[in-house]
Amino acid sequence: MPVEVLNQTAIYHGRAFNVRRDEVRFQNQNTVSLDIIEHVGAVTILPLDSDGRILFIRQYRHAVGKELLELPAGTLNPDELPEHCALREIREETGFAAGKLVKIGEFFLAPGYSTEYMHLYLATDLHLDPLPGDEDEFIALVPVPVEQAYELALNGELQDGKSLAALLLARHLIIKI
Repeated sequence: MPVEVLNQTAIYHGRAFNVRRDEVRFQNQNTVSLDIIEHVGAVTILPLDSDGRILFIRQYRHAVGKELLELPAGTLNPDELPEHCALREIREETGFAAGKLVKIGEFFLAPGYSTEYMHLYLATDLHLDPLPGDEDEFIALVPVPVEQAYELALNGELQDGKSLAALLLARHLIIKI
């Protein structure tokens, strides 16, 4: 299904992402303008402690106007490997370092309008080793027993898509069925 890109125009260059407008022609010869968010990619970490709790964070998300319970996550720095980003972000957002990090999946976050590609990791063998957090993040650590985390997901209390995806992809690793 070939699509011809007729033109690309930079609309906005920001700290976390850029926006471009693509003019494309589809196979039926219809032409349309599409606004695309260009994102370098990100990671989400599912930290599992030795007591069988998942270390969630609670933070205010201005775009939705409320605090959300979610897994630690962060944007890749230019040329940063996803696993290095995951090891940095878990320390910044939870204060714990991972002795073991296992990739559990990856996906496009919102492919209808964004290039953002998410890498998911399970972090275990945790030990205290904090890094300073970002100055615009105000985060509270919320340890949640594994079974309760899945209840929160199923009853709609967990509303963050990347966290829901990570729980789904890690389920066979963290729940004894």
